[in-house]
Amino acid sequence: MFDTQAKQTMPMINRRTMLKLTGGGLGSVALSAMLQAEQAAHHAAKAKSVIQIFCPGGMSHVDTFDYKPELTKRAGKPFDPDGKLQFFASKPGNCQPGFWKFRQHGESGLWMSDLFPKLSTCIDDMAFVYSMHSKTALHGPACFMMNTGFTLPGFPSMGSWVTYGLGSENKDLPSFVVLPDPRGLPPGGIINWGAGFLPAVHQATTLDATDPQNPIVDLFPSGESPDLDASSEADGLEFLQQLNKRHLAQRGHNTDLEARIAAYELAARLQLSAPEVADTSSESITTQREFQLDDPDIGPFGRQCLLARRLIERGVRFVQIYCGAENTTAQKIRPNWDSHEDLPRDHGYWGRVLDTGASALLNDLKTRGLLDETLVICTTEFGRQPAAQGARAAGRDHNSGAFTAWLAGGGIKGGVGFGATDDLGYQAVEHPAYSYDLHATALHLLGLNHEKLTFYHNGIERRLTDVHGHVIHDLLV
Repeated sequence: MFDTQAKQTMPMINRRTMLKLTGGGLGSVALSAMLQAEQAAHHAAKAKSVIQIFCPGGMSHVDTFDYKPELTKRAGKPFDPDGKLQFFASKPGNCQPGFWKFRQHGESGLWMSDLFPKLSTCIDDMAFVYSMHSKTALHGPACFMMNTGFTLPGFPSMGSWVTYGLGSENKDLPSFVVLPDPRGLPPGGIINWGAGFLPAVHQATTLDATDPQNPIVDLFPSGESPDLDASSEADGLEFLQQLNKRHLAQRGHNTDLEARIAAYELAARLQLSAPEVADTSSESITTQREFQLDDPDIGPFGRQCLLARRLIERGVRFVQIYCGAENTTAQKIRPNWDSHEDLPRDHGYWGRVLDTGASALLNDLKTRGLLDETLVICTTEFGRQPAAQGARAAGRDHNSGAFTAWLAGGGIKGGVGFGATDDLGYQAVEHPAYSYDLHATALHLLGLNHEKLTFYHNGIERRLTDVHGHVIHDLLV
C-alpha cells in the first residue's frame, strides 16, 4: 500500500462520493473490509491497538505531572519583572505554584500531584514526556496539530493513518472509533478525527456512549416504523442485496458503487455488533464499580473508558476518548480543561473524572492481560502558564511552550520520564517534542515506520509526521 504501485491502484474517492458515504451517519463505517486488504506492518509490532485519551482545553502540567519546586520558592513574586512578556490572553501575573501538593510514587519515585490519587498507583506502568510543546496556543489549531500533525484542518487524523496502514481485525466493527464527551464535541469538532485526503472509510465512527441501544446515529429504524421487526428487515436487506448485485453487474467495475454497497452491508452487521459492544450490563459488578458507572459526574467518562476496552478486545484498532468538550465559558464549571478563571474549580472537577476513568482503564487492561498489546496515550493540546491569571489569581493562561503527555502499555517502558521544562515550567528545554515525535513513536510500536506510511496527494507523498518526527526510543521496552 505504501509504494508507488500501490498509490496508483488505490481507488480514489472524490468529495461528492465522500459526502454520499457520510450521509445518515454510516459513511465512516463503510468499506472497512473492502479497503483493508493487502495491508501489512513494516516491522514486528509491540502493540496491536491504541486507546487515546484526549483532554481538550489545555491541561496544566505544573498542576498535574511536572513538579516544579522552584515555582514554589518564587510563589507570589512577579513572573515577568520587566513587564515585556505577553501571554495568549493576558499579561503575566505572579508565580503560582501547583494548586495540589506533589508527591513521589511507586518504585520509580516519579512525581504526580494529589489531583490524581488513583492514577498515581499506576505510575510504574506510565511513561511521561515532560517536554511537549505546540506551534499554536489556539484551541482548534492545537487540537488539529495533536490529532493530525497540522494546525490547519483537512489532514488525516492519527487514527485514520493507523487504520489505513493496518486495517481492522473485526469485519463486523469499524477499525477507528471515537467516543466524544457527552457534553459535546471538542474544539474543531469532527475534523479532529476526519480522514482528510485518505479514502473516507478511514475516518472514525462516532459512538454515543450514553445510548447503548442506539450507539450509532441512524443505524436503526426510527420508532415511526412499528411494523418493521428483525425478520422483515432481514428479508428486505437480502432483497436489496440482490438488486444491488444486479445493478452492479450491469455497470462493470465501479468502486464508488461497490463502496456504497459495502456500506450498507457493514451497517447491517453493525445492527448486531454495535449494541452488543455498547451494552456494559454483562460486566461484573466489581468492574462497573471500578469505572464508577453510576456516578453522575465520573460515570460518563468511566463508561467511555470501559467501552474502549470492550472495543479493542473485539478487534477495533484505534479508539479515541474525549475527556472534555468545547471551550465555552463556565457555568458551574468549564466544560473542559480551559481554566482561565478558576483552575482549582475546573481542574478539580476534571481531575476526579480523569483520575477514576484512566486508572480503572489501566488496571482493567492489566488484569485482563491486554495492557502489553494495547498502547494507551493521554494528551492535551497545550499546557498552562506558571503565572496566575484572573482577578482572583486563580486561573492560568494558555501555554504552547510546554505540556506533558503520558503513555502506557504496548511496548512502553513504565516508570520513566523524558525531556524537561525549565525551572518554572514555562518552556520545554530538554529534548523538546512535538506531536510528530509522539506520533512516530506510536506508529513504531504498531509496527509502522512513520517515514514509509505515506499517501500520494496533490503531487506530494504525505505522511502523518510531515517531514518531521523521531521515535522516542527512551520510552520503549
